[in-house]
Amino acid sequence: MDKEKRKVLLVDDDRLILATLGEGLRQSGFDVTQADNGARAISLCKKFAPDLVILDMRMPGTDGVQVAHWLQLETTIPFIFLSAYDNDDVVEKAVNEGALGYLVKPIDVNQLLPAVRAALERGQEIRQLREKESHLNRALDSDRTTSTAVGIMMDRHRLSETQAFGMLRDRARSKRIKLTDVAEEVVTAMELLNVK
Repeated sequence: MDKEKRKVLLVDDDRLILATLGEGLRQSGFDVTQADNGARAISLCKKFAPDLVILDMRMPGTDGVQVAHWLQLETTIPFIFLSAYDNDDVVEKAVNEGALGYLVKPIDVNQLLPAVRAALERGQEIRQLREKESHLNRALDSDRTTSTAVGIMMDRHRLSETQAFGMLRDRARSKRIKLTDVAEEVVTAMELLNVK
């Protein structure tokens, strides 16, 4: 089994938790990096992009909630929270930050592993959905651009929709470029004409 190890970043200001959970995760086959503060966690995320971050919510300086907020804004890295607090407000804050799990300390590796595996799988599903969304948005944008270019050609040359589309398609083929690139040229040219 030469399967690549999943990278996990474990973040907690308690060195005993880092040592015990870190070693347990390593023994379970994970590639574990540790940080004892939020600023170091952000730096490590930028450096090696883990597959999952396990975050203590409350730490001095940059706390886990701030790291989670940064993860949501700047990355697609999933995360779960560890906390000594289990009141509804704290759990709600974790959910609002986008956590894929919330575990109450004290915790041992046997309790942590199912949550880690579930978060990794869910994180992968979310990444795939975001990629699909991105592809769909690009497709919609190119369809809009092509439709706009067809409209411009219809208006400027008094063509039917089919004729205008055919003209764009023929130009793309003759230049050996994508139809969307030709459409973008037409739309850009029209925008330049309308500047004054």
